[in-house]
Amino acid sequence: MTQVVHSPIASRAPAPPGAPFGGITGQPSPAPAPAGPPDFVAIQNSPEFAALRRRFRRFVFPMSALFFLWYLTYVLLAAYARGFMSHRLIGSVNVGLVLGLLQFVSTIAITVGYVRFARTKIDPQVAAIRTDAGVAEE
Repeated sequence: MTQVVHSPIASRAPAPPGAPFGGITGQPSPAPAPAGPPDFVAIQNSPEFAALRRRFRRFVFPMSALFFLWYLTYVLLAAYARGFMSHRLIGSVNVGLVLGLLQFVSTIAITVGYVRFARTKIDPQVAAIRTDAGVAEE
């Protein structure tokens, strides 16, 4: 048979103030996260968001227009300036081929430029707006 021994629990001296116990400290707790989703209408109407949209548009719209004009020029030259586009530069490489390859080069250059622009100009503003709205970073 099992024998049960009852021993008294020794009392401890009280912990000094501010001593950690189970993660509890004397420091104030951080501010609670806002409840519910962010107020998207307030964010959209804020001057910071309006400035973000202006900055984005100042890059994207002119760059899109320039690329469209460059592409349209290439297409119109290919359709109506056959003599110019078929002019041989080196061996069997003609003007049309070079301009066609420059379409790819310009696309890559625009992409690299936008990534740099977004990383340095757009992303910091987005982070500030997210922080002001109380939205955690992903």
